[in-house]
Amino acid sequence: MQVAGHGSRIASSDFRAAMRESETLRDKLLCYAQAFMIQVAYTAVSNAHGKLEERLARWLLMAHDRVDGDEIPIIHDFLALMLSVRRAGVTVALHRLERDGLIKPERGRIVVLDRKGLKAIANSSYGIPEAEYARLMKRKIRD
Repeated sequence: MQVAGHGSRIASSDFRAAMRESETLRDKLLCYAQAFMIQVAYTAVSNAHGKLEERLARWLLMAHDRVDGDEIPIIHDFLALMLSVRRAGVTVALHRLERDGLIKPERGRIVVLDRKGLKAIANSSYGIPEAEYARLMKRKIRD
């Protein structure tokens, strides 16, 4: 998956110095680390217990959170890798979500049509980590 954006980098020594000097930066990074660990824990639980459609819906929602608009640039092979399933399984699951009017798969991308419907399919594997991230980082989450 390739999502356009911008990034910056800083030397690790400068980063450590900035963390020592700025309590605000240190606190924000610790909040981010906590939110990230919650996300990792939910991913483990989802991968261990969730059905493929639930895991796929969760993954699409998380990707949707990170892009502008409703188009997610992604291919079936990458989804299969991320979900640890065969590509054919991803194709079948995508067709089910498409049949239910939740997404529109296109070549090299997936368009989210019904975010609330995807949340319902994802069940409880999506939402709690995102709400905790929003709380810790004082950000609004996408509806």
